[in-house]
Amino acid sequence: MNSMSKGNWQEEKGCGCKKGKEDNHKKEKEDEFLLKCKTGFPVTIPFSLPTPTSFTLNTLNLKTEHFCNPCIKFEFASNIVTIGAEVTLDFQIFKQCRKQTTATALGPVWTFSRPAGTTGSDAFTFIVCDCDCDSDSCFDECCTYTVVVTVTEDGAAGTTVINNPTFSALVVENEANCNCY
Repeated sequence: MNSMSKGNWQEEKGCGCKKGKEDNHKKEKEDEFLLKCKTGFPVTIPFSLPTPTSFTLNTLNLKTEHFCNPCIKFEFASNIVTIGAEVTLDFQIFKQCRKQTTATALGPVWTFSRPAGTTGSDAFTFIVCDCDCDSDSCFDECCTYTVVVTVTEDGAAGTTVINNPTFSALVVENEANCNCY
């Protein structure tokens, strides 16, 4: 489905969750989804950095007002290159919606670690789901999702680069808990 296809709720107006009992509408609603992805810039982590130090790797804004009870699958992927580095990196996704004053963490902390003097390149990826939209606070929302990396250990020498930090979100309707029809 491309951006010109029916069902892209980020651009179209007048679409979305309508109250009604038409079987055709329910069938069409079950097939709706939203996919967004973004690749960020490489981040170089200098050696002898005071720890903990955090960096924002990537951000997505999602408007889920046309979903009755959205379930969102997030995927983060990158290539981490270390050259003679000792490093421990903690990755986590944070969510901040329009009515919130502070961001809240989604899912667990994902850790990447390298012992002293290691050189190498590794793909690093993780998946987090957010399907906890049980109250009215989730409806009609625009939320910002951010991937943050925190350097928790940084050796005295070496270089670490996080290349191609790619962040994607797949939003689908959680029909089991949708009371819109």
